[in-house]
Amino acid sequence: MHSSRLVLAVCLSCFAAWRGAQAQNPPPPPAAAASPAPSVRFTGYLQGRETYRDGVGLTGSLNRARLAAYGSAAKDVTWRIQGEFRTGSVGTGKASVSLQDAYIRYKPGQFGIQVGQFKTPFTREFITSLADVETADRATVVDSIAPKRDIGILADYAFGPTATIALGVFNGEGQNVTANTDSTLLWVGRATARPVAFLTVGANVAQYGSDSTRYGVDGSLEYMGAALKGEYIGQHRDGGSLDDKGWYAQGTYRVLPWVQLVLKQEDFRRSEISEALRNRATTGGVNLEFGGGKVRLLANYVSRKIGTPGTRRGMLITQAQLKF
Repeated sequence: MHSSRLVLAVCLSCFAAWRGAQAQNPPPPPAAAASPAPSVRFTGYLQGRETYRDGVGLTGSLNRARLAAYGSAAKDVTWRIQGEFRTGSVGTGKASVSLQDAYIRYKPGQFGIQVGQFKTPFTREFITSLADVETADRATVVDSIAPKRDIGILADYAFGPTATIALGVFNGEGQNVTANTDSTLLWVGRATARPVAFLTVGANVAQYGSDSTRYGVDGSLEYMGAALKGEYIGQHRDGGSLDDKGWYAQGTYRVLPWVQLVLKQEDFRRSEISEALRNRATTGGVNLEFGGGKVRLLANYVSRKIGTPGTRRGMLITQAQLKF
């Protein structure tokens, strides 16, 4: 009996001592959950090209070599930086790196705002990456009239999956020019609508100070492996009587999931300057895609006529493209 009381007394004493130690040295609070580290990812593409021109012969070139880094910095805040590696304009030219995109984007929901250097939202084909355009090159009217990349700020809003609207204001000086030398601004707006799942239509306008107004409409119809796309684009110069204008129409069809046939017709005029600058072209080709679209082998035959009546010349383009 005495021994049982002794054991109980010892246990109670040990428990009291342990409770006292806990009171004097409470356990540390649980560590706060670490915030997720900002994400960084890389993407890009390479295009190696061989071109055969009538009267010139065969020419090899590295058409594009682009690398981009992008990621998130905070909730609803993303960023992107893209550079292009250039081999020089001639055989002895020096290689260089040109900044393409560098912007910060805040998108808390359907609304987004973007600041930095990026593509102006003008024409469907220009805002589509050249790695995803079905032909080797964009249409002449797009390359000639679209304002390209610039430095500025853009606001956009998506009305669910059915419509988008975007409005931006830019320096109007072009890519990698940080000074607005003439103090005028370039305003660019674009709206798209998708009334049914297989049809998308769009319209865009760009106003550059008191110099000119650019405008355009486009449409895309896609169904069961076939697609029809086209655009009409014009530029009216203040004080001019005739607009620069042009169009293209393109049809594609997937014979197999990895085989796509392409036919494109285009026409571009600068009648105010000279009818000798009229540029008409027909492009026919085939795309072979592998690895989920990461690898594309392209072959285009381009028959182009410059001037009125003009001279028609042919060009064969083969290209290997790798996206990563």
